[in-house]
Amino acid sequence: MLKPVDPGPDQERPIGDLVQELIEEGKAYARAEIGLAKAIATAKGKALIVPAILFGAAFILALAGVTALAVGVVVALAKFIGPLAAGFIGLLIFAAIAGLLGWYGARRLSRDL
Repeated sequence: MLKPVDPGPDQERPIGDLVQELIEEGKAYARAEIGLAKAIATAKGKALIVPAILFGAAFILALAGVTALAVGVVVALAKFIGPLAAGFIGLLIFAAIAGLLGWYGARRLSRDL
């Protein structure tokens, strides 16, 4: 009776085994790469939490400052032209500023893209 051929170190392995091993190593490599990407994304996400909170607080305080400025403009104008007209002129002033900023932002966006 013949003994089954056992590939030794000098003999080649069947192509099916090599392909199977290649597939398994590719899957392991892909899993490792995905794990690395997840770890990097998690670390960056955790690093962005505090700055995001600080930027949010700064934005809210800036809105409060603009609101105080708008109220100050309306109150200052109300002494000269009345409260309703002062409110309307304050609206026009800040709407014009917002429109100019929006127009400039849209122009820069179209230019940069």
